[in-house]
Amino acid sequence: MKSFSIAILATFLLFSCGNNDGKRSKYRQRSVGNINSLQILITDELWNDVVGEEIRTYFAAPTEGLPQEEPLFHINQMDPSTFSGFIKSNRLFLHVTIGKENKVSIAKDPYARPQTGAIITGKTKEDLVSLISKNQEKIISAYHTSEIKERQRRTAISPKKIDSLKERFGLSIQMPSAYRTAHKGPDFYWLRKDLKKTGSTNILIYEVPLSTIANDSIALGDILMMRDSIGGNLLPVEDNGKFGTDYDYSPNFYGIELDGKFTYLTKGVWDVKGEFMAGPFINYAVRDEKNNRYLIIEGFTFAPSVRKRNLQFELESIILSSKID
Repeated sequence: MKSFSIAILATFLLFSCGNNDGKRSKYRQRSVGNINSLQILITDELWNDVVGEEIRTYFAAPTEGLPQEEPLFHINQMDPSTFSGFIKSNRLFLHVTIGKENKVSIAKDPYARPQTGAIITGKTKEDLVSLISKNQEKIISAYHTSEIKERQRRTAISPKKIDSLKERFGLSIQMPSAYRTAHKGPDFYWLRKDLKKTGSTNILIYEVPLSTIANDSIALGDILMMRDSIGGNLLPVEDNGKFGTDYDYSPNFYGIELDGKFTYLTKGVWDVKGEFMAGPFINYAVRDEKNNRYLIIEGFTFAPSVRKRNLQFELESIILSSKID
């Protein structure tokens, strides 16, 4: 009887240990890293050759819509043999290596949560260059989606609730608590965050009739004319200056979806005529046929002598959290 009891106990302990091992195997440490920081795992030989050049062509390309060039990602290259321990918790990584087959895959949370990693294997350097070129857009899109979610997660830790936006515009938006209401009127909202060094990030919200923006090739011109008129008249500027678009920079213009609604996305540079003031803007014109309007949500940054990529990225993440009734 005693032997039988010991056997049962041993079986129970073995089963329990097996379950614990299973739980441990599913555990993922919390990922780390600044927004838009990319760890690249590649040997020095490949990095300093045509493969590295191809990687930098796409992943260190200039970010759209900025007045000064800033790379798409902050890149840190390291040899794959050193990728261990805490270093594995970087939120974004790209692993490029020579192998027995040509293959590209995107992994979700392989070593940490949340984490997005792309693995590119090629038989030769030429194969790697080709694989990078053909798959860079898909990989960058996966990284971008991951970083937007991470930026929104950080915002959700300390959000600002603005009930009047829901009442006036039918808009719910996830806003960091650091933003304050600079202006609130019946037709125009201006939300602002003062930066530690100098300047600010800003969000403008207003609506215009559907007829304001043509649904064809001249839509971009209509949007720029609209924002120059409304921003120029409503944003206060000293010494009789006027807020508007800097037409020396060619805007980037796309058709996308925001909260299931067709949206014109415009990235460009604003300035104040006659003053040394300028910066990037990102404008979303959401086509809301139910309410016979375009809902305009624009983010812009004024931050002299400061890098603006991640400031604009925060604004983008805020706007992409929008829910529209």
